[in-house]
Amino acid sequence: MALPKFAATRSFHTELKTRINQYFEESGRPMTGNASLLFKAIFLVGLMVALYVHLVFFTPATGWALLECAVLGCVVAAIGFNVMHDGAHGSFSKHPWLNKLAAYTLGMLGGSPYMWNSKHNLIHHTYTNIEGHDDDINIQPWMRMALEQPKHALHRFQHLYFWFLYCMLYISWIFVMDYQKYFTRQIGAIGLKPMNTGEHVSFWGFKVLNLLLYVALPIYLVGFLPWLAGFLLSTAVAGLVLSMVFQLAHTVEDAAFPVPCPTTHKLEDEWAIHQVRTTANFATNNKVVSWLVGGLNFQIEHHLFPKISHVHYPAISKIVQQVCSEFDITYNNYARTRTAIASHVGFLRQMGRAA
Repeated sequence: MALPKFAATRSFHTELKTRINQYFEESGRPMTGNASLLFKAIFLVGLMVALYVHLVFFTPATGWALLECAVLGCVVAAIGFNVMHDGAHGSFSKHPWLNKLAAYTLGMLGGSPYMWNSKHNLIHHTYTNIEGHDDDINIQPWMRMALEQPKHALHRFQHLYFWFLYCMLYISWIFVMDYQKYFTRQIGAIGLKPMNTGEHVSFWGFKVLNLLLYVALPIYLVGFLPWLAGFLLSTAVAGLVLSMVFQLAHTVEDAAFPVPCPTTHKLEDEWAIHQVRTTANFATNNKVVSWLVGGLNFQIEHHLFPKISHVHYPAISKIVQQVCSEFDITYNNYARTRTAIASHVGFLRQMGRAA
């Protein structure tokens, strides 16, 4: 499948970069994270370690253990949003080694930093919401996320059963999807570049470590059934939280799903306009939500400037909105999280019934 080509004009993107660069020059701030982000990372990782140690080595009572497992799932998602995500984009710190360390927290959680970089940084951030290229909207045959995808009878009810599938995201990611990508050497229709020896070792090393830490050792110390209950609960919570945050960014009623010309493979918009049209923000005035999801509720700013840490998104969002207004580009923003969720449910209902 030929790769889509964006329009050659870059006037919108050029104006955006000029004003954002001016903001950082005048403020004297680095584009990377700050001390508060480092403190948050230490707090979240420390909390995860504490929960793991207490659950595995001290075996709390059943009710308390289940509560801790649910909290653990939320903390896993929060580390992904706040630490891994910035680290993988190279925006967590001005120090490359610290960015790599932050990115590799994904490996400690069972994922593959290599696959994430290919799937998210390179493909999703380039071909956002383009069917056949953006793997994030490929949940077939279970769900229909674009009009170009086949419609099945069960899709009519996807706005009702999606909760269960989202709960399965994390466990499917760790035990199925990473391996599919590794052995097929493809993400959707796009082939992966050859992995070097270090990347192969990293992939298998993190997978084995995850099995030891989260499967073998807990089963040995607490027993199979207690482990299974806790493991399923924590991964379901993590999967649901991760899914909802990422889905609210792109699969809502106001987000666009551009289709390249079938003969020339060209798109109507330049890359930056494409990112704005296919993306949506939510609850940007809610500081608690912003803190918990690592600024990913400012998804438009993130897609336009992935190399800028999320700690700067509230400030630069005002600049982005102003430039969008001047270029007459709709800036999709849902005032509240529940409004964005309602729009996502409406989108799923529409996709499940549209021709």
